[in-house]
Amino acid sequence: MKCRVVLLVTSLVAVAACGFRDIAPGHPPVGAAIPPTRIMDFAFLYARNCAGCHGPDGNGGATIGLGNPVYLAVADDATITRITADGVPGTAMPAFAQHSGGMLTDDQINVIVRGMRNRWARPEALVNVDFPPYAAQTSGDPKRGAAVYGVYCSPCHGAGGKGGARASSIVDGSYLALVSNQNLRTSVIVGRPELGAPDWRGDAPGKPMLPEEISDVVAWLADQRPLFPGQPYLTALRLNALPAK
Repeated sequence: MKCRVVLLVTSLVAVAACGFRDIAPGHPPVGAAIPPTRIMDFAFLYARNCAGCHGPDGNGGATIGLGNPVYLAVADDATITRITADGVPGTAMPAFAQHSGGMLTDDQINVIVRGMRNRWARPEALVNVDFPPYAAQTSGDPKRGAAVYGVYCSPCHGAGGKGGARASSIVDGSYLALVSNQNLRTSVIVGRPELGAPDWRGDAPGKPMLPEEISDVVAWLADQRPLFPGQPYLTALRLNALPAK
């Protein structure tokens, strides 16, 4: 009987020791939830924060694909980090960094940016390619842009940008109200492969767009943007007709 009591006490001590180990400092309880700010898995962070708009594998969706090797060659890490952290005011791109009102820490944003480049960049496939600058160096001219559009864009997007047999309208007011000029420029440069839209090298066979031509066509597109983005057209027209106070 005495042996049984000793064995029982020994077993209880062993179980208790395991329990104390699980709640001791440095040993969270088994099954304890990880605080959201400590999640550092790229696949999880990208799926929860980026995939809804940029595609589950970075292949594009509501907007450009972040996994496009051309995009990753044109936009450097500082640019991608800034956009992810602070968003783009006036567009559908929100700020994700905590210091800008989002939910992600700076470390988590760095995980996303590094993961994108490590998984999807293809520098070896883009050797000796003369890329246009990510940001415009000079202001474009919308009048010249109309002629540029006719050469490079109208075969797909139709006369005046209102849509054609191979692509939709790119002068729709709702669309232009949701995107920045930089987004338009980026789309022209990197293309939308998932939609069959080539990058700046493939719109006219054997004739890549020059940097100033990209700026001009973006200026032309921006010139089509509604005066009052987001407002019903009749309301915008009515407000525009009101005399100045």
